[in-house]
Amino acid sequence: MRKIYIFDTTLRDGEQSPGVNLNTREKVEIALQLEKLGVDRIEAGFPAASPGDLAAVQAVAAAVKSATVIGLARAVERDIDAAWEALKDAADPCIHIFLATSPIHRKHKLKMEKEQVLATADKAIRYAKQKFAKIEFSPEDAGRTELDFLCEVTEMAIRAGATVVNIPDTVGYMTPAEFGNIFKTLKEQVPGIETIQLSAHCHDDLGMATANALAAIQNGADQIEGTINGIGERAGNTAIEEVALALETRAALYGAKTGLKLTEIARTSRLVSKLTGMVVPGNKAIVGANAFAHESGIHQDGMLKEKTTYEIISPETIGIKESKLVMGKHSGRHAFREKLLDLGYELEDEALNAAFAKFKDLADRKKNVTDEDLLAMLEEKLVDTPEVYALETVEVHYGNRSTPKGSVSIRVEERGVQSGTAEGNGSVDALFNAIDLVTGETVELDDYSIKSVTDGKDALGEVHVVLLQDGVSAQGRGVSTDILEASARAYVDALNRLIEKRKAPGRRDKMSLI
Repeated sequence: MRKIYIFDTTLRDGEQSPGVNLNTREKVEIALQLEKLGVDRIEAGFPAASPGDLAAVQAVAAAVKSATVIGLARAVERDIDAAWEALKDAADPCIHIFLATSPIHRKHKLKMEKEQVLATADKAIRYAKQKFAKIEFSPEDAGRTELDFLCEVTEMAIRAGATVVNIPDTVGYMTPAEFGNIFKTLKEQVPGIETIQLSAHCHDDLGMATANALAAIQNGADQIEGTINGIGERAGNTAIEEVALALETRAALYGAKTGLKLTEIARTSRLVSKLTGMVVPGNKAIVGANAFAHESGIHQDGMLKEKTTYEIISPETIGIKESKLVMGKHSGRHAFREKLLDLGYELEDEALNAAFAKFKDLADRKKNVTDEDLLAMLEEKLVDTPEVYALETVEVHYGNRSTPKGSVSIRVEERGVQSGTAEGNGSVDALFNAIDLVTGETVELDDYSIKSVTDGKDALGEVHVVLLQDGVSAQGRGVSTDILEASARAYVDALNRLIEKRKAPGRRDKMSLI
């Protein structure tokens, strides 16, 4: 099967995404993960852009041992010199020289005729050949360049000493048929084309970057350039993970594969997202949060019977543990029953019907119903927990040079409103200590988490706590625009649930909860 080389430009083209600015340490961290992923070539940056970029490329070149490290350069000697300075100590250095060739770029940006473009590129490649054994040349905006001139440029690059000629669809203008035809024509008409590798670099302005890259492969491309998560200038680049999985999943169609270690894809995606600050959309192919999540009742039923009914890729392939059956308003009874079985509850039909009706009501109010939601629903016996304690008021005194104090007033069953004040190592801890003081309960905080349930500065915050007491656990929730009040409400709610469990005679059977 034909090998497709992967040229990763996350650290260069990906970093050109608005708002992304990686420091040297972050670039090295991503580069080492790309090496672990099995990327063949890593474009570490544009050394002539700034002293900082040159230093970052040097650091990547020093750290990476098994992949070719590449520096970008314009077709001018000072850029080539800067690239050599950054890469001269790399285990396997390469320079990537570019010069625009399309009519619109020649006229408005370069103000050059065709002959000047050819001469400038030829001179730059030959100069770089004195320093670098590996040279990639890109005729920028190749997709909008006259095809006969593109053949002429490619032939010139081969004669001058390029080892890779890259065909960029710089503005994402091409369709798969058009882009594939460029590679077919170059393969058929350019003398010496068999002595170099042809590469494809696609942008996603019209949403066709991955399709164009695959069309290039079908028409003879040896290398695909792209980024992790598809980040990059404007609408981004070809997403490397999409090309790799398309080749893997449709091997019989493409007859080609990458050398990537596919189980590292999810980890690499998460690292790039974290360090660049660019969140991966939930519906992003391969690495999106919903790529292996199923909510529709019909889909869930099929998945439970045979996974391949709705999954053409196994999540384990990219390093994810398993698919997710998301419990929501579209989930069916089959998936609901299976989820309860996973949680340890096997209900009779009548109890299942009652629980399912309660679940549907909850799902109408809450987009995703978590395992904790289901457990709380079951433990509530489908009715509200009796309130032994009801939170009335909350007050916190906090200063960064003083010990936080929390005060609460709680309506206690049969005793009326009781108040108390306590200190803590933080505002939340002080409130919890005050609640313990008023209620007299001795508990252990096993879990505490916060999440936003609405948008904006006035967002509602939801706090979730789990309390332990004598081997029994109970969870509580509190919602408020003030996260401290939400925390106190969640704590009191969990105490009420603990008391409800405590009152139940003997050890309760899960089957009796409904």
